[in-house]
Amino acid sequence: MGTMGGASSVASEAGPYRVTMALAARQSLYHLPLTLADQLGFFRQAGVAVEWLQHEAGSKVLLSALQGQADVVAGAFEHVFSMHHKGQSYQAFIQMGRTPQLALGVSTRKGASLRSVMGLRGARLGVSSLESGTHWMACQWLLHHGLLPEDVVFVEVGTSQSVIEALRSGAIDALCNPDPVMHWLEQKNEIRILGEARSLAATRKVMAGDVPGACLIARTDYLQRHPAVAQAISDAVIHALKWLQTAGLTDILKMVPAHHWMGDRAIYLGAFEKLRDSYAPDGLVLPTAVLNASQAHARLTNHTPLARPLVERLYNNSFASKSKVRFAA
Repeated sequence: MGTMGGASSVASEAGPYRVTMALAARQSLYHLPLTLADQLGFFRQAGVAVEWLQHEAGSKVLLSALQGQADVVAGAFEHVFSMHHKGQSYQAFIQMGRTPQLALGVSTRKGASLRSVMGLRGARLGVSSLESGTHWMACQWLLHHGLLPEDVVFVEVGTSQSVIEALRSGAIDALCNPDPVMHWLEQKNEIRILGEARSLAATRKVMAGDVPGACLIARTDYLQRHPAVAQAISDAVIHALKWLQTAGLTDILKMVPAHHWMGDRAIYLGAFEKLRDSYAPDGLVLPTAVLNASQAHARLTNHTPLARPLVERLYNNSFASKSKVRFAA
């Protein structure tokens, strides 16, 4: 676990706060706000030293938090629901994405046989792992088109190079993953996109309203015990979200390490352009979006949708609210 100071000032005399942050697909556009907060020096300015704990999928990220290896988790808001159902009290305290920022595509090797989501019955569908954001979102597309999750065979493929290998080898017929991988595969004519939840409009279509996307999540008692640390993290990430609102494409290229581009900066920028509006403007989690996500998650897991008072315990906007004022344009 990270070692925390109890000082009220952000950077204590003992040096910066040390925070272990677990995440999957670190090089993806899903985590662009964290990449920028790191590369622009905003974490350092806020007095935070982040140790990155990288995993191949969201479910592994969650496990590292439950095992006490990570202080903070970066991932899909849905993890908060699954933690709640396991009797664990976690809260989202910064929203980085206001859409799931995922796409569903079918291998072009399948030819004309798979033209729509309905055609996926019996297909092998690649997701980063079961109980991850890619798995949940793939299930939502299936339900939206009258199929059940059990109508396909889910194959765990992670989120990096192994995804492309699984597709090319024929180990999977279709794939749900974040960008730039999905956009890259589409541009290389290796997949045909059947559904996407990148833009707000596309997300509202499949999810029947707004839902939160990528968030920073921590144990409720961690946030209570280390408010100065949570505030420092919030300041750094929301500073990056504000920077992103006015950043040009050359600014993005300057700040994002070249190995994130998958060897093609034009494709990387094309993927970013599709996602630009999906990044949260101020880090605040919207209550209506959480309620809608709770209903969508309940449809998937056969749980009763959570009542509003319970839903309100799943997020904490107090840190983002202060950061928003601090970085008001």
